[in-house]
Amino acid sequence: MLESSKAFSGFAVKDVAAAKTFYGDTLGLRVTEENGMLTLHLAPDRPTIVYPKPDHVPATYTILNFPVADIEAAVDELSARGVRFEHYEGTPAETDAKGVFRGGGPLIAWFTDPSGNILSVIETDGPG
Repeated sequence: MLESSKAFSGFAVKDVAAAKTFYGDTLGLRVTEENGMLTLHLAPDRPTIVYPKPDHVPATYTILNFPVADIEAAVDELSARGVRFEHYEGTPAETDAKGVFRGGGPLIAWFTDPSGNILSVIETDGPG
């Protein structure tokens, strides 16, 4: 029954207007708004719904990962756009001065949206 469904994901934010500015202007994504919710148009046919939740509490895990071919270039460009990367010191996910985890596995850098949701850029061998 669901194997042919075009499932999509979604997540909550406390302020839709701030999210629209962040995802559209800061990250440069195509964002549409309808019925008080946002749709992030990610890659071909990958919509993600962003909906308001006044008592929103951000998750303690990464809710959205952006694969990139070059983590250094992605971190530099996003930093220039005002994105602040998280720094995890003294933890198994310890990051360097730029906010990049280099401790094994793919290179990854985490940042948050205005509602505190954790996002990442993650270096992959394939297309980003």
